[in-house]
Amino acid sequence: RVPVSHPFLERLIGTIRRGYLDRLFCWNANDLQRKLDDFKGYFNEGRVHAGIDGRTPDQHAELTESRVASLDHYRWRSHCQGLFEMPEAA
Repeated sequence: RVPVSHPFLERLIGTIRRGYLDRLFCWNANDLQRKLDDFKGYFNEGRVHAGIDGRTPDQHAELTESRVASLDHYRWRSHCQGLFEMPEAA
């Protein structure tokens, strides 16, 4: 099995670790799951994000029009100075 490295996932994992897990003691897997669920609520509903103009992700989602992407129309978009590409709705 080859490990997958993805900068967006690594950023999220780092945020969770630095912002929450480094200050936390968990008794078991169920306790960890409960605490991660609590953090998910805080992250999406209570914590403001500078990248979305000081709003929470839930507030941002309410203001954003959702669009359904067609899998028949996409293009590849380069990220991280060409280190990898991801599909993007055209």
